[in-house]
Amino acid sequence: MDLKFVQTTCPYCGTGCTFNLAVKDGKVVGSAPYQRSPVNLGKTCPKGTYAYEFVNSEDRLTTPLIKKGDEFVEATWDEAYALIAEKFKGYKPSEIACLSSARTSNEDNYAMMKLARGVFKTTHIDHCARLCHSSTVAGLAAVFGSGAMTNSIPDIEESKCVFIIGSNTFEQHPLIGRRVAMAKKKGAKVIYADPRYTPTARQADIYMQFKSGSDVAILNCMMHEIIKNGWEDKEFIANRTTGFEELKAVVMKDDYSPENVEKISGIPAAQLREAAEMYAKAGSGALLYSMGITQHTVGVDNVKSTANLQMVTGYLGRPGCGVNALRGQNNVQGACDMGALPVVFTGYQKVIDPAAHKKFADAWGFPDGICEPANGYEVTTLINVLADKPGEIKGLYIMGENPMLSDPNLNHAKHALENVEFMVVQDIFLTETAELADVVLPATCYAEKDGTQTSTERRVQKWRKAQDPPGQSKLDWKILAEVAAAMGYADQFTWETSEDVFNEMASLTPSYHGMTYERLDKPEALHWPCPEVDHPGTPILHTQKFGTPDGLGILTPLEWKAPAEVPDEEYPFVLTTGRCIWHWHTGTMTRHSETLDHEVPTGWIEINTEDAEKLGIADKEIIRAITRRGEVEVPAKVTDDIMKGVMFMPFHFKECAANMLTNDALDPVSKIPEYKACAVKVEKIQEA
Repeated sequence: MDLKFVQTTCPYCGTGCTFNLAVKDGKVVGSAPYQRSPVNLGKTCPKGTYAYEFVNSEDRLTTPLIKKGDEFVEATWDEAYALIAEKFKGYKPSEIACLSSARTSNEDNYAMMKLARGVFKTTHIDHCARLCHSSTVAGLAAVFGSGAMTNSIPDIEESKCVFIIGSNTFEQHPLIGRRVAMAKKKGAKVIYADPRYTPTARQADIYMQFKSGSDVAILNCMMHEIIKNGWEDKEFIANRTTGFEELKAVVMKDDYSPENVEKISGIPAAQLREAAEMYAKAGSGALLYSMGITQHTVGVDNVKSTANLQMVTGYLGRPGCGVNALRGQNNVQGACDMGALPVVFTGYQKVIDPAAHKKFADAWGFPDGICEPANGYEVTTLINVLADKPGEIKGLYIMGENPMLSDPNLNHAKHALENVEFMVVQDIFLTETAELADVVLPATCYAEKDGTQTSTERRVQKWRKAQDPPGQSKLDWKILAEVAAAMGYADQFTWETSEDVFNEMASLTPSYHGMTYERLDKPEALHWPCPEVDHPGTPILHTQKFGTPDGLGILTPLEWKAPAEVPDEEYPFVLTTGRCIWHWHTGTMTRHSETLDHEVPTGWIEINTEDAEKLGIADKEIIRAITRRGEVEVPAKVTDDIMKGVMFMPFHFKECAANMLTNDALDPVSKIPEYKACAVKVEKIQEA
């Protein structure tokens, strides 16, 4: 028996936990702790513990598939490449769009960005960050000059008060939750705001239950109380920020008094006062948020409001502080860093900037140039174009994304994707999206490749190959390079290893410029920005100044606005969505993991006990949930742990897909959909 252990990084959430894969006779058979990681200190959550189970699933894709009629038939790689090249050569650049992936490596995302901009010459490239944290990128970049988490995961433990809003941290990011618990053990206070009494709420000193969609009002109210009592950090405001008087003029309005915000949010005025005082007087405060803040039509406003609170209290640029946007997927930070967005190359170098455009065109050396220096479609805009203007986009290439479960208003998304003339999907399983494709290409998972991913704290860490991929499946970047060769661009894609791809990317990306695979082998790896090979990396941003032109943080006056769709007589409840600890986004990986799927085999809708009683609904009864966009049949979970008037569904389950119901109304700036608040009704299913 040949047994070995291979260190790698978890493929699930953005925390970036490290563990070992146990490999027996060349196959991954289990996982084991890796004690030297400064992120998770040898611990893992259930998903990390069982992250090996889907690797050798019998359902893995192992050969290229081409659709003939309504059926897929197995094909050779050469046949698949020839068909892809023939089709995409027949389209104009503006008729092609690419979706990259937060589940794949930095190298894979860089290759997709280069394929899109250099080979297809399209401006239309995006990925699922649009659906989870595009409002973070837009909001924090506007006020700080950088759209990333400002602090590191370990220094959350140093905070004197942790304020969590829009994140069920102990289920979504359990090893970050552990840091909150460690801070609490050292004497820190925890403030938590959420419509549900979650496992995170059980850790809180103050738990504020509120109506989804009232975040700006709550944050303005806390600043109202802080400024009214003179608790703001006057020195920080004077030396490090601009716009305080304009902000003050808005938040000091009577609209944002605790009594008025109680009417908007449902949080008692006394509790709002207590939270504001506890936070302002703590001395150091870390604000943690996730998609409960970002996934709104006011997502960018919500993000800017969190930044306002941290600037008013001076809780930035030092340990135990910061605006800590907890990224959902393992490499959503990296996919953004790699330029898998419609407006930037790697490292957020703007496509419309002539110098940046020339830099990439010169470095890549495509004989016929690259895409225009213009911005392309966001994925949410793209779906609307596909639905409403058939024929404008003819070719769609999707790597590792499953919009048929992840997009809001799934009936609309299905209609849009069915309008695509030719669609390629590259993935490890035949997903709901892959079933609609014309060509399906079998890719490799994290356990079968070398590469890097960038966690929520900007820490760049390595994947290490533990086994060979199944059947004929190939590395994602390798497939993309071979598609490029079939299109006539072999000379621009001469990489032989993942390290070759990384080195090319790093040479073009200032924030990664000092990183090498050798340097990333250290247990602590490196945080960007890391501009030179002797630079230690940057765990905490904005220690002396912000990334804005004048170095000052921009305080932004913001008024509270209601969600795009609010309850009414016909749809009297608010629906919100989220994750559970056992499953992951569209369930593509976790539902192929026997242990995880056994723990939670299907979804549910949470209903407050009093609401259920009025509706005559019993716990575990199958009911019908209906919005203006669709309906699903789903088991009821009757509980006191959710606010009256609010309902909650997890979004992992295709048989009761929450996104059949969610609203595809968009934030005007970031184009993120409003997953976290829409109007819903539920009804009993009448027996025939």
